[in-house]
Amino acid sequence: MSKHIGILTAGGDSPGLNAAIRAIGKSALSSGMHVLGFRDGFRGLMENRTMRLERETLSSILTRGGTILGTSRDKPHKMPVGSEVMDMTQVICDNYRHHNLDALICIGGGGTQKNAYRLAQNGLNILTLPKTIDNDVAMTDVTFGFHTAMEIATEAIDRLHSTAHSHHRIIVVEIMGHNAGWLALGAGMAGGADVILIPEIPYDLEAVTAAIRKRKQRGTNFSIVAVAEGALAVADHQRYTSLKAAKTEAKEKADSKAVKKIEEALLEFTTNRSNNTLRLSQELEKMTGLESRVTILGHYQRGGTPSAADRMLATRLGSACIDYIEQDIGGVMIAADRDGTKAVPLAEVVGKKNLVPKDHPWVLAARKVGTCMGD
Repeated sequence: MSKHIGILTAGGDSPGLNAAIRAIGKSALSSGMHVLGFRDGFRGLMENRTMRLERETLSSILTRGGTILGTSRDKPHKMPVGSEVMDMTQVICDNYRHHNLDALICIGGGGTQKNAYRLAQNGLNILTLPKTIDNDVAMTDVTFGFHTAMEIATEAIDRLHSTAHSHHRIIVVEIMGHNAGWLALGAGMAGGADVILIPEIPYDLEAVTAAIRKRKQRGTNFSIVAVAEGALAVADHQRYTSLKAAKTEAKEKADSKAVKKIEEALLEFTTNRSNNTLRLSQELEKMTGLESRVTILGHYQRGGTPSAADRMLATRLGSACIDYIEQDIGGVMIAADRDGTKAVPLAEVVGKKNLVPKDHPWVLAARKVGTCMGD
């Protein structure tokens, strides 16, 4: 009997999502499977909003940004329904079985991997694909969306060089990446940034200022500072780390009040990211005597046509996903493994992050060409 599979895209949009949907759909149809898309992530699966994926639907979407299925950040176990937040896991499981699905493919980042794993623990046959511009999903060589975002951020830095040079300014460029520095590091290196600040290496403002002053003394009256949105100064990083540790301890003690209070404090670090960048710019201007301006790239990095590398990666992972389904392999994330793929149990993926090691070759190369890493 032919198999029935479902597809959804969840979390933030990312270049390459349509390429992945196309690869899954076309490979599945070629294998005689029936393919059903669910709109707007896990919410669409809960509300039973579907889209039949036929060859006509999948045609000409390879180069399109975004996702034809739509997306949302709704979680199956914490989903807003009316004025309440409810656990809709059972409704989702019922809809899965109503459509006689043999497998559900969830395409997303770290949060999606967690939500997918919860569904797998409830008896559904789940496979996932790793997508995010942050490149922070564990157990895969790279996530699709990352290459495109890095190219966009690099182009922005290229363009900012001319205005920084013309006006003798410091240009502070805030780059996305959540708590991982891959995007800022890659784009900063490719764009020739003079200073690169990433979350994995807490920065000392004095060290950054010294690097810019040194350039000024050599007659170079401009600098480009590429800063990841999650980068923190040493003191802030220490406070953030202690709060994370306190949250873990409170959870172990089942102290819900303490957990809530700590989560509110941690939320400040997320909501104040742009303020941190603005404060950094102001401090650099004050300490160097050079005019400083901030450019926040924001969601610009996530939009538009995916790069050739991301189209290739999404196609490779999406088509391989069908091979694993035909082998009755489930409960896994289909990861990039050099030129091939591997099926990694979701239990080994969730709760982990792919962060930049301090001795990573990219970091070492940046230091060798004279880039200040803030320490």
